[in-house]
Amino acid sequence: MHKTALVLFSGGQDSTTCLALALSKYERVETIAFDYRQRHSVELQARLAVLAEFKSQFPAWARKLGDDHLLDLAVLGHVSETSLTRDTAFKMESSGLPNTFVPGRNLLFLTLAAALAYRRGLDVIVTGVCETDFSGYPDCRDDTMKAMQLALSLGMDKRFLIETPLMWIDKAATWQMAFELGDKADRSEGTAGGGQALVDLIVEHTHTCYLGDREHRHAWGYGCGTCPACELRANGWAKWRSVIIPTQ
Repeated sequence: MHKTALVLFSGGQDSTTCLALALSKYERVETIAFDYRQRHSVELQARLAVLAEFKSQFPAWARKLGDDHLLDLAVLGHVSETSLTRDTAFKMESSGLPNTFVPGRNLLFLTLAAALAYRRGLDVIVTGVCETDFSGYPDCRDDTMKAMQLALSLGMDKRFLIETPLMWIDKAATWQMAFELGDKADRSEGTAGGGQALVDLIVEHTHTCYLGDREHRHAWGYGCGTCPACELRANGWAKWRSVIIPTQ
């Protein structure tokens, strides 16, 4: 039975929900992030705020939360001509993929995460990729994750599990997952209101916007409101509030 996990934690909605899930399941959880000179590098500061809020608001999770790791991946920014690493407008490429696609990003992230997990004695690698609400990124697909799990396990002679809790759900269901995880954490402490507390934490402290906008505040959080990441998050919030959110 797996007891330890490493979460790819960017500080966004998806990775924060994945972190909450990992803390609800495993005895020791560490986090990892990557500085690849992304335009939205503000996420690297936002993630520290999220970690601090987790420790403050959820004592049961705080006891399980281990070291945080930040790796410098400037080389990825150097070899990537994308709208996430260059000051260019968002558009579709002739390949059929948006120019927000950073080739090899998740493959490199997982490889380095596995190397760290190997050294730290962590069995599970948790990542927030999905096929439901995505832009067609090939390195977010379930087949890619299964192939990486096999390659990393063989290449390091250690049986890794790559866990993808969001693979088959949309953003509205991701909001609901966060609500349920927060509620479960609070019940374990004999208190109430944790579901909304975790949702509020995600709204206030996580960062998703590709442009790094932390000035404009919306019901679903901070962002420009027009980039692909903001649109996904906003649409998921609207659907959750209108359809999935439990009757209060």
